[in-house]
Amino acid sequence: MNQPLLSVKNLTIDYIGEEKDFRAVDNVSFDVAPGEVFGLAGESGCGKSTIAFAISRLHKPPALIRKDSQILLADRDVLDLDPEALAAFRWREVAMVFQSAMNSLNPVLRIEDQFYDVLRTHKRMTKAEARERTAEMLRLVDIAPDRMRNYPHQFSGGMRQRIVIAICMALDPKLVVMDEPTTALDVVVQREILQRINELRKEFGFSVLFITHDLGLMVQFCDRIGIMLAGKLVEQNDAGAIYKTPQHEYTRKLWASFPSLYGGVL
Repeated sequence: MNQPLLSVKNLTIDYIGEEKDFRAVDNVSFDVAPGEVFGLAGESGCGKSTIAFAISRLHKPPALIRKDSQILLADRDVLDLDPEALAAFRWREVAMVFQSAMNSLNPVLRIEDQFYDVLRTHKRMTKAEARERTAEMLRLVDIAPDRMRNYPHQFSGGMRQRIVIAICMALDPKLVVMDEPTTALDVVVQREILQRINELRKEFGFSVLFITHDLGLMVQFCDRIGIMLAGKLVEQNDAGAIYKTPQHEYTRKLWASFPSLYGGVL
């Protein structure tokens, strides 16, 4: 693999309780290469989203990243960034599409104003410059620029999802973290959105950390996949190998949980 863009080493995260701590992420290590799509799969509560929030330094108490954990993005120590550097780091270096992203838009702001908030904060753009950039990004996700004056409720769920992705792309980040971005969408819209993300990735060269519990969807979209179980990364390999020759018993059980079109289980 090329020199990694993202390198996560020995990441351990606890949720601190009054009586005892709960270990949500247990000594997890993986790399993501430039332009690669790396997937994290596993059941709900296995630690996937906790890792995503840690990479963007969005975790809050009682979550605590333990000593000896390391997160490097392009050789920058993410865990050592001061508040000013961290504010510049988010969106410009790493952007995140949150779970249920289509509900992430502010319902009382027009779409152009939500783009403007990001662009003004990070690039000091004028309103006219931000409007031009907004139109450009909307075209990239197949939404007519003349709809930037609309409010979120005037778009379908899939269109709102694409708008959130466009906002994430507005500052040309190196890494886009997608935490179950298509969970609330039907399978046809899921495929359309993932195909568009893949086209944008090939065009702009950003990497993707794709998080979901849907292993079948992940195999179609990712280059490599890591399997999470109870806070541990129990297996990681090329997507084809994860599909054809899974090594860990839990990975085999995940595949066995898919119903067969012919009846019974796979």
